[in-house]
Amino acid sequence: MQGNERMQKSFTGGCQCGAVRYELTGAPERLYACHCKECQRQTGSAFGMTLLVKENGLKVSGELKKFERISDAGNRVTAYFCPNCGVRIYGIPRYVKGLFSLKPGTLDDTSWLRPTAMLWLKSAQSWCNIPDDVERNMEQ
Repeated sequence: MQGNERMQKSFTGGCQCGAVRYELTGAPERLYACHCKECQRQTGSAFGMTLLVKENGLKVSGELKKFERISDAGNRVTAYFCPNCGVRIYGIPRYVKGLFSLKPGTLDDTSWLRPTAMLWLKSAQSWCNIPDDVERNMEQ
């Protein structure tokens, strides 16, 4: 997603083992990459990506488990994941009403993904290059 949002009517995705599948209808709101330590821990990588989507546009099939924690900013974060393979599917960010934070790596087609913003860059790995045309937020 780079300014011109994908005009596709629906998107599909799911977990690694296939026990959880979903359909997303409607255009996603925003895609960002977060470099905070918690996203690094959760993904086992340099950052985590989040695709903000309307909660009423996500239909999930299959059993999910949930995990809750308090973020560095003091917000409650609820994450839903597959109990079989452990892949996180989406979360509920309490700071934005009516939106879910879908993990975009779970989409069947990820070829069009491109973050429009990078968050918590103060925690970014030193080798991670940030494109010049991406919005930057050092503190959050």
